Amino acid sequence: MPFSPDQIAELNLLTLFESASSQEGIKVHQHSASPEAIAAAERLHRKGLITQQDGGYLTSLGIETVEHTQKLLSVLSCS
Repeated sequence: MPFSPDQIAELNLLTLFESASSQEGIKVHQHSASPEAIAAAERLHRKGLITQQDGGYLTSLGIETVEHTQKLLSVLSCS
């Protein structure tokens, strides 16, 4: 089963977080972010991966997910 467009948007948003630091968050600005990024942030919040609907910080599940996302991206980026 392929990734859905919503899942791709969520993965792209997760790549913006720094997994090495739980003290660095992101803010998805309603006035400048794409509708896809705004919706992805809201879904990630509902899933318990980030602390706020508009970004915030990673939860412990979010940190683990970002680490997996970075590994997947690294493997897929190898030539």
